[in-house]
Amino acid sequence: MSKELWLNLPVKDVKKSKEFYTRIGFSLNPQHPNTDEAVSLIVGDNKVVVMLFPESTFKGFTRNEIADTKQATEVLISIGADSREEVEELAKKAAEAGGTVFCEPEGQGWMYSAGFADLDGHRWNVLYMDMSQMA
Repeated sequence: MSKELWLNLPVKDVKKSKEFYTRIGFSLNPQHPNTDEAVSLIVGDNKVVVMLFPESTFKGFTRNEIADTKQATEVLISIGADSREEVEELAKKAAEAGGTVFCEPEGQGWMYSAGFADLDGHRWNVLYMDMSQMA
């Protein structure tokens, strides 16, 4: 089985979405040409790839309608953080970049998390887990 994971997301404006994701700390994938028709980003130490496509292109790939993220959540993508401070920082960066924080940073014992939506309403969860405190 492949060792790579690529998340493909439909976006209304590739350029604005590229700016949003780079502002919150994702990096451009140097192995992929980034154009107005597709952007490839790298997330984290495991180098998960996030691909951004115009909605029409994405719809052509999936041969299906695109979820209306104002009405429903199609997926919750989670990112691991190294500390509570990193959770707070990513939520802050997302808000400053034009995203929406739908769940302010909060702790649940051994877990601390926050939730934000990007410019197109795709929902992300950033969380820190202190496994030494897990019951």
